[in-house]
This record gives sequence, C-alpha cells and structure tokens, in this order.
Amino acid sequence: MDAAAGGPALDGMVIAVAGAAGPAGRAAVLRLAAAGATVAAADADAARLKEVVDAAASAGSAKVTGETVDLLDADAARAWADGLEKEHGAVHGLVHLVGGWRGSKSFTGTDLADWDLLEKLLIRTAQHTSLAFHDALLRSGRGRFAIVSAAGATKPTAGNAAYGAAKAAAEAWTLALGDSFRKAAKAGGDAEPRAAAAILVIKALVHDAMRAERPDAKFAGFTDVKDLAEAIAGLWDRPAQEVNGHRLWLTPEPNRP
Repeated sequence: MDAAAGGPALDGMVIAVAGAAGPAGRAAVLRLAAAGATVAAADADAARLKEVVDAAASAGSAKVTGETVDLLDADAARAWADGLEKEHGAVHGLVHLVGGWRGSKSFTGTDLADWDLLEKLLIRTAQHTSLAFHDALLRSGRGRFAIVSAAGATKPTAGNAAYGAAKAAAEAWTLALGDSFRKAAKAGGDAEPRAAAAILVIKALVHDAMRAERPDAKFAGFTDVKDLAEAIAGLWDRPAQEVNGHRLWLTPEPNRP
C-alpha cells in the first residue's frame, strides 16, 4: 500500500541511504520515511546531511537519522552496516546514491583524472557498501540494494567515456551482487531469491532548483528526483525475482550501436 493511499508500505523496514545529502538522496530519504521506513542517511558532507535530517523532521518524520560516513573507507562502511543491524535488528535496504559527473568535448580530450575521481565515487563506494551490507540484506529476508545508472553506460558517447565506463562498471558489480543473492537462495533451498540488487537507469536527473535556475530549459527525457524516489520505494512492493539482477529503465532504452 502506498503511504499516500492511506498506509505505510515500508512500515518496520530499516533502509540505509548512501549519498543522502544530494538532491536524489534527499528525495529518497523523504519518500522512504513517508512510507514508514526507518531511514539511516549517510553522506560525507555533515552540514548538507543535517539539512536532510532536519527536512525530514519538519515533514513529521522522526525516523530519519544521519551519520557522516567516508564510504571510500571500507572499514567505515562495514562499521556503518554492522552498527545499523546491531541497533535495529535488521537492515532491509541499501540505496546507493553516491554520484558525480565529469565529461569532455571529445574522446581524445578526455582527462584521465576524471576517471580517477569517478572510479572512487561511482565504483569504489558501491563496492564498499555492497560488501558491507551483503549479509545483512540476506538475513533481513526482504533486502534490496539499488544503484542509479545512466543510459550512457549502455550507449556511451565520445565525450563521456570516463563517466560511461564508470557507470558500466558499477552496473556489472551490481549484477554480480544479484548473482550472489541468487546463489544464496539456491544454497538455502529457495527457488527464488529473497534479496535483490537492482539498477535504476535514467538519462539524467532534474530537480526543482535546476528548473528555477534554468526556467526555459526543457530537460527532455530527464527523470525528476521525486519520480526516482518513487521507483526506489516501489522496489519492496515487487517480488525479488522481478528486480534482482535487472536494469529497470526509467527512461526509454537506447538502441545499442
């Protein structure tokens, strides 16, 4: 049941959101909390994270907490995961929204320093969080892991070589996590996985501040962060086998070259 329809859909769930201080993170935190979840928000930016927690409190949710976590530190990520499970008894989700973008005017104009940054933001943080939360998500019985990817990972452009490659690597890592969930289910005698790893694919994101800054822009094909948050919350409404190891397109899928 959707929270707006008269009841919480995620009541009793404990969901961690990494990269919670950005526009997508803020929208996800507010939507998950509105649906009844206890939300553990994390970000490296303490000041912006506090703004998200305060916004949730102003919206009437007392179930959102914030913790400053350096997800480039594998031990810190594991301590975060272990601490949440110990405190709440279970962790039902990890929404990974750590992002970043760098591009160039041409393929040969690519600065490999962009790759160095994107590898850390888009890949390394996803590796650390997925490894840290893997067992807890299995133990919860309804675990969900989600990343946001871009259509450019499927059909990269010359000027987005580093970004497209980083997104593709993060997708591959998430698909491998989904395979781990499938194998764990099989080993336990279950026909279908109970935990799921999903990839939500967009063209790009847009939010209210972007529209205010560029009132004449069309943002064609962009996904509003509120719509992304709705899709994230809906992952627990669907059977694990429908989302595990799948790319869930929130924008039209491009024709492959």
